[in-house]
Amino acid sequence: MKHYARLEFAQGLADALMGKVLFSDASNGLFLAAPRRTGKSTFLQADLLPELTSRGVVVVYVDLWANQKNDPGDLIADAIAQALRKRLGVVAKTAKAAGLDSVQICGLKIDLSKIGRHDGITLTDALRALHETAKAPVALIIDEAQHSLTSEAGENTMIALKSARDQLNRPGDPKLLLVMSGSDRDKLLRLVNTNASPFYGSKIERMPELGADFIAHIAERIVQQRPELGPIDQAALLQAFELFGSRPQFFIDALGKVLHPLAAQDGRFEKAMHTQALDSQKTDEVQMQSDYLALKPLEQAVLWRMLERGPRFRPYDAEALRFYKNTAGHSATPAQVQKALETLRNQQPSLVWKSARGEYVIDDANMHRWYTQRAAAGTWPPAETQLD
Repeated sequence: MKHYARLEFAQGLADALMGKVLFSDASNGLFLAAPRRTGKSTFLQADLLPELTSRGVVVVYVDLWANQKNDPGDLIADAIAQALRKRLGVVAKTAKAAGLDSVQICGLKIDLSKIGRHDGITLTDALRALHETAKAPVALIIDEAQHSLTSEAGENTMIALKSARDQLNRPGDPKLLLVMSGSDRDKLLRLVNTNASPFYGSKIERMPELGADFIAHIAERIVQQRPELGPIDQAALLQAFELFGSRPQFFIDALGKVLHPLAAQDGRFEKAMHTQALDSQKTDEVQMQSDYLALKPLEQAVLWRMLERGPRFRPYDAEALRFYKNTAGHSATPAQVQKALETLRNQQPSLVWKSARGEYVIDDANMHRWYTQRAAAGTWPPAETQLD
């Protein structure tokens, strides 16, 4: 299906990043949080990136989730190097053909393979060189930015980017525009919420999810191809979309099934979409429940504690150790708790995320919602008899 463009939203963010919105701090860094698979990355690449480019901004995009085998710090440095290499064009090719490792830019000797490394130029100098060669502002979009905190090099890179921002930007004249996105607000908060955080003082903005406008667009496309289905009950379709967690990929896949010429169904397709959404929700919940019940008692207790405490989770304090004893039925030492946490991290898919500083967070935000709903309904903890 054709991409649903969010042009006004992209234009508004671009204005804020470039310092054109009154009382906005976005020119010092924009931090966007949105649940996974709700269209965040698509928006960044297909809407915000082209909008900034159309304004003459040089955009560097890097997705830290796409290549988790490489150090996040290296991924960011390599993305900047690649953008700089494109700008250098003939100069870089000539140097390479001559067997030279570096080029001279703005009075700096730059080895593009060592940007951000201890034996290379700093990220600040690399970004300054990129800005000066392009004669334009530079926007660095880092998708799944919280992943930078899983390594010491990644964390140092974030500190370096904050320094670059402070050195390059002036009030009313931002030269370095930073966009950090994340699929988990609790993780992304670690970039901004303490004195030791690289961007302390910045705010996390919740990225608006797709809603009624998106459903109107979908309804219009359906009627174009299947006029006999009109008029469409957009309110019912929106409700189904929300039951899918406002995740367009799953919603579109379900639409393809219910609108297939060979699909056997009674009544309107909107009702069938509602059923599909409930089935999908049930499948997700059963999978999370199955994953939880497959854990050992101490692992369940640690996961339960994490779900209950959220960002206030402290794995080894006295209160937590008492909780594990009461829940698992036996005492646990800090070493045993750490082993349980590592087991949770090594699950496929991982149940727990760990920062380079040893902070632990639930990896999938959907599990938080599942836990909250079950706790509110009085059906927590899960039991084997509930798996049906």
